[in-house]
Amino acid sequence: MKGNDGLLGALRELRQHLDRDLFPLAIGDVETDRRALRELTGQLDDYLIPRLSVIDAPLLAVVGGSTGAGKSTLVNSLVDEDVSEPGVLRPTTLAPTLVTSLADREWFAAQHVLPGLPRVTGSARGEPGTLRVVTTSVLPSGLALLDAPDIDSVVTANRELAAQLLAAADLWLFTTTAARYADEVPWGFLRLARERSTALAVILSRVPPEALGVVKKDLDRLLEANGLGGTQLFEVPELGLPEENARLPRSAVQPVVDWLTAIAADAQSRADVVRQTLSGALGSLAVRVPALAEAVERQHAGAKELRSMADASYAVGLASFDEGMLDGSLLRGEVLARWQDFIGTGDLMRTLESRVGRLRDRVVALFTGRPAPESELRVALESGVEALIRSSADGAAERLLDSWSSHPSGRALLGEAGVATVGRLGRASTELRVKAEAAVRGWQGYVLDLVREEGAEKRTTARVTSFGVNGAGLLLMLAVFASTGGLTGIEVGIAGGTSMLSQKLLEAVFGDQAVRTLTVKARVDLRARVAALLGEEAARFTVLLDAVEPPEGAATALRATARAIQDHLRELPVGERQEALPEGERQGGLPGGGRQGELPEGERGRVPPALPRPADDPQAVQERGRTSGAAPRTTGGETGEA
Repeated sequence: MKGNDGLLGALRELRQHLDRDLFPLAIGDVETDRRALRELTGQLDDYLIPRLSVIDAPLLAVVGGSTGAGKSTLVNSLVDEDVSEPGVLRPTTLAPTLVTSLADREWFAAQHVLPGLPRVTGSARGEPGTLRVVTTSVLPSGLALLDAPDIDSVVTANRELAAQLLAAADLWLFTTTAARYADEVPWGFLRLARERSTALAVILSRVPPEALGVVKKDLDRLLEANGLGGTQLFEVPELGLPEENARLPRSAVQPVVDWLTAIAADAQSRADVVRQTLSGALGSLAVRVPALAEAVERQHAGAKELRSMADASYAVGLASFDEGMLDGSLLRGEVLARWQDFIGTGDLMRTLESRVGRLRDRVVALFTGRPAPESELRVALESGVEALIRSSADGAAERLLDSWSSHPSGRALLGEAGVATVGRLGRASTELRVKAEAAVRGWQGYVLDLVREEGAEKRTTARVTSFGVNGAGLLLMLAVFASTGGLTGIEVGIAGGTSMLSQKLLEAVFGDQAVRTLTVKARVDLRARVAALLGEEAARFTVLLDAVEPPEGAATALRATARAIQDHLRELPVGERQEALPEGERQGGLPGGGRQGELPEGERGRVPPALPRPADDPQAVQERGRTSGAAPRTTGGETGEA
């Protein structure tokens, strides 16, 4: 429809924004958010986009209601054919049945309305998950009836399908019984019809002869109290039928037949029904879409919290590396043994303070007199740093796994990842060893470059040459791994002496201030390389979020699309009696004077309280009698549920 291009385009854009899982994380009442997403997506696919694409398409009236309300019997009676299967077993309607005229068969047999349900035609029985399409010569063109599953079925899939079908309807024929008209489940759907201005008629069935008029009057009162005053209401008496699948007498359903025939026969009446339901559904998007946007923002906030946990855990891991780098622990064990081989004797440490000059000469002689075991010292130092990196990464992984496991969102995310993945996440990655080796070698190369660069000055060239770049570089590496970088007094213990020795030798070569600068540069570079490694380790967790988190700007895009839809509502065709009204306002357009009532001022959008049935209400007495063992009444082959 050309006049709807802007509105239809905005709806399709909204549908694209919804075409992914916007709520992957267990944050808040996420099941409600997911259900709202499914419902909106379904209504766009099943009703809004198809209906707006072909505004003059035949009407779809969905017959819905509670278990045992006689929906299938009613449909069969309205068309005077056995098109749907009533029965005493629950759930009765396994697959919905759509009854259409021959003229409209092509429209409903194609995937225009409810495109997600495969069609079954002819005499074949529909299976769950399909839509059975039956044609009849009795039903007038321009109107189809759809027998929906029970809204309170014990089967979850049936309840969800019933809600989906009602959301795809132009008109609801909502059935209830004299014994159950005040139950809460039906009223939840009726309130939804009120909030979305859905064209609605209520059929009160199985009314005992003695209660004719009385129950209808009380139901009228409840409709008025719930903002549905003026709703078209039909009363079908309880009748004894000769067999299980018998149809109701024509006289019992003639008022409903006449009302539907009047709608089908009058183009203006059909247009009024479409506009009322369509404008109400479109108007509801002004509330429903921003609510989804808020839920998406909660998802982003939850993902941010999980990322903060990752940052904090690996920040602690980096702090653990810092502590290990500065507490002198790396200068013990194998590194110390190789250091002593490198120097030649441990006695030199005791005479270091007063004899730095002579010590340097002896070290030089060592370096030049025989091959120095510097490679062994370098390997030992490299292994020690690598072990410290892996230890820090293991601790960070364990902390983060514990943090996510104690958080509902993180726990659900880990659960979806699987046991094997979680087991790997609890420790450093297998690739870290190779990466750590490469990082330490890269750092050692950087340190040697620092020594070369500093030794290029004339005043230090000779001294660096006498030590060798590798030897001086090793001394600088050792100086990095001390609590103060070797810049203050002698460390307590052998490790401290080792650090102090390397410090004094470096000062003899480069001078005091240069050593300070070189040590800081070397430490900063190593820390940056380790931080990068730990960041890659943290990414093993955050990649789980990356795979599911809604895209940035999703909430903003949803709100913008909702505004665009409201801006384009003026494109919706209007008649003399019906306009596209914002925020749930509506005008009656149903034949026979039926009009959807409005809530009193200040109460729009508020869900009315549950509707208790007085203890002395005749219907309550009847229902208590049924639950205490009385035989269930039967009308048209469907029994009430105890």
